[in-house]
Amino acid sequence: MKLTIEAVAGLPEIAPGEDLAALIASHASLEDGDIVVIAQKAVSKSEGRFADPGAIEPGDRARELAASTAKDPGLVQLILDESNEVLRATEGVLIVETRHGFICANAGIDSSNVPGTERVLLLPVDPDASARTLRSALQSSTGRRLAVLITDSFGRAWRSGQQDVAIGCAGIEPLLDERGSSDREGRELTATIQAIADELAAAADLARTKDSGEPVVIIRGRSELVISADGPGAAASLRERTQDLFR
Repeated sequence: MKLTIEAVAGLPEIAPGEDLAALIASHASLEDGDIVVIAQKAVSKSEGRFADPGAIEPGDRARELAASTAKDPGLVQLILDESNEVLRATEGVLIVETRHGFICANAGIDSSNVPGTERVLLLPVDPDASARTLRSALQSSTGRRLAVLITDSFGRAWRSGQQDVAIGCAGIEPLLDERGSSDREGRELTATIQAIADELAAAADLARTKDSGEPVVIIRGRSELVISADGPGAAASLRERTQDLFR
């Protein structure tokens, strides 16, 4: 099997309201079966998901958490507004469950690679819906059969370092359930569920650096993963609360 992973060069800084699909189509030569991997920041910028913590009036809970975490109270209020639940609060970081159901630091709110000194960038309102919209537009403009992933860097509970995972996807099943099949020795697999979308997200991140200004990567060589329907989205990767043994 041959797999190619290539960042799309020459994309400009993404502005609110930018037609991201048209930009990608004009800068990338896409083929049937390609998987288009887009960094969350590019999607959030095009959707205008900017906020100014200094313009936010923090509530009592935000002020309390800001004092215990040494974070800006306005930023903490933004984090709370984007979250269902605060799971951990330590100096410099809040671990929360976002409104999407993601468990991550600071509700995914970030200021890196965001123009301006006062602004931060929020996650898309619905990353799966964003992926579906981008896929539809890209397929219509190129005539190609494609999948789209929207990715972001997440920490990991049991390992140091961050890696990209899929927070939105369309045209691909995010999980490959191999339970019931057999290994090479003929033993039945009882627990193997491959995190396909997350593996592709991490692979794409190898083709760019955080300061490269290349938010889009094309993965070619796994066309069998691209399905005709949009699929269940990255939300299908979220572990149900009843199966979360570590919260």
